[in-house]
Amino acid sequence: MAGRRDFLRVGSLTFAGSALPALGIEPAIPKGKADAVIFLWMAGGVTHIDSFDPKPEAPTEVRGKLGTIPTSLTGERFCETLPELAKIAHELAVVRSYSHDSNDHLLSQVYTLSGRKVGRNDLHTHPNIGGIVAHLRGPGGEGLPGYIAVPGITRPGPPPYNFFGGGWLGPHHAPFCVGGIPEQPDFTVGDKLENPPALVEEDLRPKSLTPRAEVPLARLDGRLSLRENFDRALGQLDRQPALVAQDGEFNKAVSLLTSEKVRHAFELDRESAALRDAYGRTKIGGRCLLARRLVEAGARFVMVDYGYDPDYGNVWDNHNAAGQVHPPIQDIVRRGYHLAGMDRAFAALVTDLRARGMLERTLVVFLTEFGRTPLINKNGGRDHWGAAGSLFFTGGGVKTGQIVGATDKTGAEVTTRPYSPADVAATLYTQLGIEPNTLVTDFQNRPRPILAEGQAIREIV
Repeated sequence: MAGRRDFLRVGSLTFAGSALPALGIEPAIPKGKADAVIFLWMAGGVTHIDSFDPKPEAPTEVRGKLGTIPTSLTGERFCETLPELAKIAHELAVVRSYSHDSNDHLLSQVYTLSGRKVGRNDLHTHPNIGGIVAHLRGPGGEGLPGYIAVPGITRPGPPPYNFFGGGWLGPHHAPFCVGGIPEQPDFTVGDKLENPPALVEEDLRPKSLTPRAEVPLARLDGRLSLRENFDRALGQLDRQPALVAQDGEFNKAVSLLTSEKVRHAFELDRESAALRDAYGRTKIGGRCLLARRLVEAGARFVMVDYGYDPDYGNVWDNHNAAGQVHPPIQDIVRRGYHLAGMDRAFAALVTDLRARGMLERTLVVFLTEFGRTPLINKNGGRDHWGAAGSLFFTGGGVKTGQIVGATDKTGAEVTTRPYSPADVAATLYTQLGIEPNTLVTDFQNRPRPILAEGQAIREIV
């Protein structure tokens, strides 16, 4: 594990790999303040105008019927949909100048998850940011996997794609998805209720935490030894992706099963009723609470995955197109599974981390692949808009209490320095003490940079 933390200076780059300890070099690592990440991944394209970047002076066809509210930052306002986050705006670094050049879900989600701009032929080429972090910083404490997705079921499409992968690092660097593989990964199909309930007691315990009765925990060590003997016989076959992935899942499950602390982390009912109510007894509320409990138990990188759902369809992709069972976007935002639930869950997460003394070491970032069109379409929805969007950082030593960047009077174009998904990734790495120009070796022993471009957001780090 130490080899993953060792770095060798090569010109203007940094090189990290398992061969470095043999070189006897003790490389320098930039000092970041975060040692854990909660990555709030809202896949589908969260509307920026109806949340963090309202435009009260814009024409009605842009601003719609929603009003604005003051925040705890003097002179700054959010849309009325975010009353709880408005109260703690001084704890956030909101970036209103998030921008890139794609309106395509698939290309934009891969760009955001990896920090790398890709074409159609490279959708599965690069590892997620979480996989890179786990590779360089190692697994979390208590036997937790280095990269966990809660629940890790998002599958954009059509057809459905799984973008939670290890790419050139290898399949064992994909996240441990507590939700497993969804039985029906295309959440756009099937009957949906016109007004589905927001209050859901979701079971987020991985199936691997409930072993069969005939396999008591006391026998797990013996099974692992047997597996290690098989590994020796496999030889070079362990480089085959399917085998590597299976091996990784087996070992992750063993680690989870053998730690009482980890098993307890998945038991949300150990929390007080008041705290669970504060997060909201919704899917997104429960997932945010579990993320905090996992980081508290020693997790390194936890993704809260919320956006494509069997009950709600594509939560944030609010075109109001034919086949979507959505009300107009400025009505759906008030529902408990939409912006109303996100606002409550995110505010409770930040407040909870602060109260427990965890926020300074835990970097929290809210991300979505793009914003939505300034003009409300004829169906009452908003369409894809890569040119402008909003996100936020908090914790992990970032400079909070500020709004970074701005858009024009309709929220269509960024009027300050734009920040791309690559810049967001560079910011995240920097706060973890990882230089964005680090090189790592892929599963074929070839050196690769963790980012091809991007600089940390200067106002934040």
